[in-house]
Amino acid sequence: MHEVKGEIHMKNLVILGGGYGGMRVLQRLFPNQLPDDIQVTLVDKAPYHSLKTEFYALAAGTISDQHVRVPFPEHPRLSVCYGFVTRIDTTEKCVYLDNEQALAYDDLIIGLGCEDKYHGVPGAPEYTYSIQSIDSSRATYQALNNLPAHATVSIVGAGLSGVELASELKESRPDLKIKLFDRGKLILSAFPERLSNYVQTWFTSNGVEIINNANITKVEKNILYNHNEPIQSDAIVWTAGIQPNKIVRELDVEKDPQGRVVLTKYHNLPNDEHVYVLGDCASLPHAPSAQLAEGQAEQIVQVLLARWKNEELPAELPTIKLKGILGSLGKKHGFGLVNERAITGRVARLLKSGVLWMYKYHNG
Repeated sequence: MHEVKGEIHMKNLVILGGGYGGMRVLQRLFPNQLPDDIQVTLVDKAPYHSLKTEFYALAAGTISDQHVRVPFPEHPRLSVCYGFVTRIDTTEKCVYLDNEQALAYDDLIIGLGCEDKYHGVPGAPEYTYSIQSIDSSRATYQALNNLPAHATVSIVGAGLSGVELASELKESRPDLKIKLFDRGKLILSAFPERLSNYVQTWFTSNGVEIINNANITKVEKNILYNHNEPIQSDAIVWTAGIQPNKIVRELDVEKDPQGRVVLTKYHNLPNDEHVYVLGDCASLPHAPSAQLAEGQAEQIVQVLLARWKNEELPAELPTIKLKGILGSLGKKHGFGLVNERAITGRVARLLKSGVLWMYKYHNG
């Protein structure tokens, strides 16, 4: 630390994105872990953290908007900057925002999350609804809940998001005809077959139509083409894949086949120890999830604190442990994998509610 006119020279840690990872970094640094010569600037487009894992329920109309919002922590050395990131310049150590503002950083954590991936399907970006951001989920909520009785809703992609949205919407609007399209022979391809079968059976008995081995070739206004066959739909929701945020896609750094940034074991860029990538944009040995982002955030804080104090870093960081994954089928049923064990029914749903409650009221 060098003195400047009798003042401490402050270093600026800039965090891009107040998602699950960014939020966990803040929770670990504040109130009292942050060294005196560091200040933190959080950049986000909204004045609150959003519970992205619950956007499916916001879109289905079963919870209100305030349900999915958690305020950012407050601290004298935390400033929040509202805006969209337009460019990151790692040479100048500067981040540019849409309001022409430029933010200089000493250390940077990029946690900008993901957006929909349309796999080059013509018309998909223009004519489908999304639940990737709080804004798009609100628009989807309005569209779905304004539909007339017995309207048809097509949901493309039967991973976790598609399954949760389809089941929640069926409970919210039992009159709607819901079609769930999936590329695989069985939905929820990332889960054990027993869970896929359980969920597929739930859908069949609740009147949701599942179209397996689907291949969506193009989308027009209110028309979905499956293997070039037109299917009339009153609303089409896209839940068929994610990719890192555009700003990260434009970064000139090494990426994995999914377009996520390749990092060192300390979660920073291989040639720049002042730039960390967190969450859905980071190339990690697991599928992107809120839990993974939080586990990575814990380690980034550990690394930052050591580097700030000029301490030696541990030779290896522990493998990030994931507790499991829980999905809901409406408000009463659910499914999940906890410690490699498949669970279904009410227990899974109660667990999911409990985890969410803990997160919201105890902030991790």
